[in-house]
Amino acid sequence: MLPQLMENSSDLLSDRIRRLLEDMWDELRDLISRITSFDDEFTAFARNDASCQRLESIPGIGSLNATAFVAAIDKAQAFARGGDLAAWLGLVPRQMTTGGKPRLLSISKRENAYLRRMPIHGARAAMPHLARTQTATGSWLRRLIARAHPNVVVVALAAKMALIWAVLQPITKMADSRERLCGSGRAELRLGQGVP
Repeated sequence: MLPQLMENSSDLLSDRIRRLLEDMWDELRDLISRITSFDDEFTAFARNDASCQRLESIPGIGSLNATAFVAAIDKAQAFARGGDLAAWLGLVPRQMTTGGKPRLLSISKRENAYLRRMPIHGARAAMPHLARTQTATGSWLRRLIARAHPNVVVVALAAKMALIWAVLQPITKMADSRERLCGSGRAELRLGQGVP
């Protein structure tokens, strides 16, 4: 578009401005080429890595998100459960307690802002589709959308997507976690049906 604009307005632009615009256009094309090659590299890595493939099965997680999470948390051994990962990412509300009454404040925004932003944008992209599904997550989302601001719903869905922890765990640890959750009367973790 810029080359066409420069051709059509040849009498309006000085030679100096034309050269500057041509240089900027060349730099932009080079930058786009580099970004495309990096995206291709991330996609190829994610295609060949088992952890990335499991992460990409989560709605809203693509190859860029998957490779970033694998690079940052590897197999998530440092987290005992998904809630710990959500807290580490800063996706849970801070609490203030006075007089024995806890008040939930805004999200804590701890740790890496880049990693926190990824599940939030992924949740924002996946939310319309998930809200239409006839699953437990879909009904939970519809109820939450009816009573809360859309941005609050997106962050809550992103925190729920801390299922990343469960997907990265070895199968035996996931089975132990499922048994522990089901034994305590909580809902069963259903990996095959999207975010629980």
